[in-house]
Amino acid sequence: MTERDGASISLWQDSVPYYTARNESTARNYDVVIAGGGITGLSTALLLQQAGRSCVVLESQSLGFGTTGGTTAHLNTLLDTPYTTIISNFDEKTAKLVADAARASIELVKQNIRTHHIDCGFMETPAWLFSQTEKQTKELQDLYEACLKVELDIVYSKDIPVPIPFEQALRINKQAKFHPLDYLYGIAKAFEAAGGVIIQHCRVLNTRGDGRITVETSRGEYEAGALIYATHIPMGVNLLHLRCAPYRSYAMAVKLKNRSGYPQGLAYDSCDPYHYYRSQIVNGEEYLIAGGEDHKTAHEENTDRCFLQLEAHIRKYFAVENIAYKWSSQYFEPADGLPYIGHLPGHPDNIYVATGYGGNGITYSGVAAQVLKSLVMQEDNPLIAVFDPNRIKPIAGFTNFVKENADVAKQLLLRILPADKMESLAELAPGEGKVIRYEGETVGLYKDHQGQLHAVNPVCTHLKCTVEWNGAEQSWDCPCHGARYSCDGKVLTGPASRNLDNIPIESLIEEHH
Repeated sequence: MTERDGASISLWQDSVPYYTARNESTARNYDVVIAGGGITGLSTALLLQQAGRSCVVLESQSLGFGTTGGTTAHLNTLLDTPYTTIISNFDEKTAKLVADAARASIELVKQNIRTHHIDCGFMETPAWLFSQTEKQTKELQDLYEACLKVELDIVYSKDIPVPIPFEQALRINKQAKFHPLDYLYGIAKAFEAAGGVIIQHCRVLNTRGDGRITVETSRGEYEAGALIYATHIPMGVNLLHLRCAPYRSYAMAVKLKNRSGYPQGLAYDSCDPYHYYRSQIVNGEEYLIAGGEDHKTAHEENTDRCFLQLEAHIRKYFAVENIAYKWSSQYFEPADGLPYIGHLPGHPDNIYVATGYGGNGITYSGVAAQVLKSLVMQEDNPLIAVFDPNRIKPIAGFTNFVKENADVAKQLLLRILPADKMESLAELAPGEGKVIRYEGETVGLYKDHQGQLHAVNPVCTHLKCTVEWNGAEQSWDCPCHGARYSCDGKVLTGPASRNLDNIPIESLIEEHH
């Protein structure tokens, strides 16, 4: 089992071991440093290494720790932002380029699987999108017309692969599914075989320089001609944090009573937020994988309720034998519907980023890899303009508001908190957390399963928003830009790079004396 960024383990993370890097290297100078050991980082690193650039991937935890390990791994040309919206927000030509890019991303996965003999349960399959109300049916018809304009292989269908009532359905061919961590490990091995270097438990902290870049990390400094943030959202403070909204999505891997009940295609309802369904065989066992119940990060008070609602939805339509796994994952919605892939606004030209994938991270990871490779290699690519992060003009003066997250002044509570007061104010059950007010100060309290209280300053170290407790994942989550911390305040996911400050609590024994 590998590590992950929350308390609940995914099907994928429970089925693979910790990745052990093959190439031990003491080198500190590279053509390209890639921050982030998920599917975007490794896909990009492999393309660049194969093109003759020396690359190092720096992963703050372990490969597959974050969203790649928590995805439901749908490979789509049918995207969460419908082509009707892309045509409306941009134009038909842009929508066609996006559809072509999605097709090319699936082809890149297929090519890597063939070339590097990756056994990851890949299967090309149709996807079905269905409506259940008159309003949804009208939207489905509009989407059908838009999909024809971008040349998707799409037809109306009289049936769907899941036992759910519907009014109308579309079938989109040439979609796919796979085991995301088996694939990730496969391209990681191919990257190392090509001479690339992977360093785990190495967090990027800062950068400096306008020519060659000095990358400051938790394991020393690296020099590079280019830096790519493949960290889901860039670290520090940036315009893109105002253009990307963090969301959480919930998933379950379910064993069914009837073997014939597992859907062999991909399926999506038209609700908002929508539900999605597929199956996958992992280590000889077949699972129904279903997800949904999305909400903005830290905007749902009872995250356990999201799991309960998803389970109730699954049980309504499927004969469930047991819920084998349940987990949640984070993604970032872009302001205008398309990801931001390219030059990081407000930074030197040789610092790049890929973020804002919405719910299509697996597909857009391949798009990002190809766009970023073109940028680093200075190749012509029409997608560079489509996904340019600078397509929205920066807010005047914002990039000068603060240089780096490390420059933000610390918000410390210097007093020692009395344990008995904290107990009475919080009234926490074991495993529960809460943000409380005490003598004019805000305190994040968590009670562990041994009954011991832990306190943190709940001010996010990224841009000073107040974090909220996520009971389902046992984490402190920031509602503003999606930074997440463990129950004792350690950074789980960016854009924060510094832990929450711990606050000492006077022990009950000392208090009684």
